[in-house]
Amino acid sequence: MKKALYIFGFALLFTSTFSCQSQGKKAALTEVPEIASLEAPDSQDLSDYETAYFASGCFWCVEAIYESVKGVAEVVSGYAGGTETNPTYEDVSYGRTGHAEAVEVYYDPEVISYFQLVQVFFGSHDPTSLNRQGPDRGPQYRSIAFYKNKSEQQTIRAYMDALEESGVYDKPIVTEITPFTKFYPAEDYHQDYEKNNPDNPYVQNISIPRLNRFKANFSEFLKEGVH
Repeated sequence: MKKALYIFGFALLFTSTFSCQSQGKKAALTEVPEIASLEAPDSQDLSDYETAYFASGCFWCVEAIYESVKGVAEVVSGYAGGTETNPTYEDVSYGRTGHAEAVEVYYDPEVISYFQLVQVFFGSHDPTSLNRQGPDRGPQYRSIAFYKNKSEQQTIRAYMDALEESGVYDKPIVTEITPFTKFYPAEDYHQDYEKNNPDNPYVQNISIPRLNRFKANFSEFLKEGVH
């Protein structure tokens, strides 16, 4: 249980020198593909998997964390939580929409449960940080747990209440519990960004250390061969 309640103290360790927006993302902007034509990476058949949606800071970091979890077949970086249609990274990153950077997680519920994915969510970021994770600031980096049905809503709420009652946090949890409506995949260059850009300054200084802290404290959730 101690691992499940673990808090990452990364917000105190990071500086704005390595922000998700300033290091690499802005420079990487390319022509935006048609959102309607985007499919899951590699066009693999994911129809047999369940989906879950979370937002907890820079999606490069969050994607890498869920990709390391057993039972997860694919993770897509994208945008959710707002009302604007076909958002682009440029619009979202500059706070021009109500969307947050989010991930779409395809998982096998026979291997990893939704409850465990919620544990991963709360255990891999600071849910008491309003509109900020580490050096990344703005509502586009806010903490959101999306639910698709009443069962998921109850799971999120019950776990969040248990965390609050445990006194593990010094501040109130500010995570939004939000009904899922629509997920927009991000531009192609954002997908598997940490894996494809290991030398990026943000990846080196923020994303990889965040992933390693998660691995150290949730080793029982990791895929075989992931260290």
